[in-house]
Amino acid sequence: MSETIIILTEEPLTAVDVENISDLYSPEDDIELVLLVPADTKRNLFVDVVDQLTMLDLPGVMRELREKPSAESVRAEADEILAASLTTLSTTGRKISGTVAEGDAVASLVAKVTELGARQAVVVTRPHAVADTFRQDWAHQAQRKLGLPVLHLYSGSGFIGDS
Repeated sequence: MSETIIILTEEPLTAVDVENISDLYSPEDDIELVLLVPADTKRNLFVDVVDQLTMLDLPGVMRELREKPSAESVRAEADEILAASLTTLSTTGRKISGTVAEGDAVASLVAKVTELGARQAVVVTRPHAVADTFRQDWAHQAQRKLGLPVLHLYSGSGFIGDS
């Protein structure tokens, strides 16, 4: 019987991300990878601006202040992230599936882990200074709710978040 690893990502998975995820199991393991991409339009403008400022991304700050994406554009972006990530994950040779998660990202992750009896969850995000510092990031929230190991990877790097 195959074991399941649930992956929640806000960014398209890169080859580095797939390599880091593949390191979680041996080649002999029968693993299914299930990908979730949130399409949640809820944003905390203050937190988003502070995140951009900590990265010294002044154009990003201006974008955060000017743009409020529509639900349709957020959903379309989530669909694109899902398609690109599934393509990248297909290089693992494992059984893969994925979906766009509606509503709260962490609640969707918890529901999918519970539904499939997953052995582990992986959260792939870009760094979020405020949420990461105060342990309010998705990985910490999911770990508190699940009681399972939740690996927090920073997208496109070998850096692991503190969860």
